[in-house]
Amino acid sequence: MTDLKKLVSLFVVLSVVVLGLASAGNLHAVDKTAKVVKEKAGLININTAGADELKKLPRIGEKMAQRIIEFRQKNGKFKRTEDIMKVKGIGEKTFKGFEKMITI
Repeated sequence: MTDLKKLVSLFVVLSVVVLGLASAGNLHAVDKTAKVVKEKAGLININTAGADELKKLPRIGEKMAQRIIEFRQKNGKFKRTEDIMKVKGIGEKTFKGFEKMITI
């Protein structure tokens, strides 16, 4: 089975689990399951990632990763992925380069 097929299968199974949990009213479990799906998809959570993980993003080096972390510490969690453009030095072009690689 290819990696893509495995990922799709995992997504389908977890989606069914999420729907079942949501219908049962267990929203905490839904949140945890959604987090697992995002992690399995290889997305980088910009609210929790450390410098090493952030540096995996295109055009993000040590200094920019530190700016992102400092911004989070000062302003709290990002509410939308687009909010990362509030960090000095990250404009629309940079954001578009890694937009599909991040999550919150």
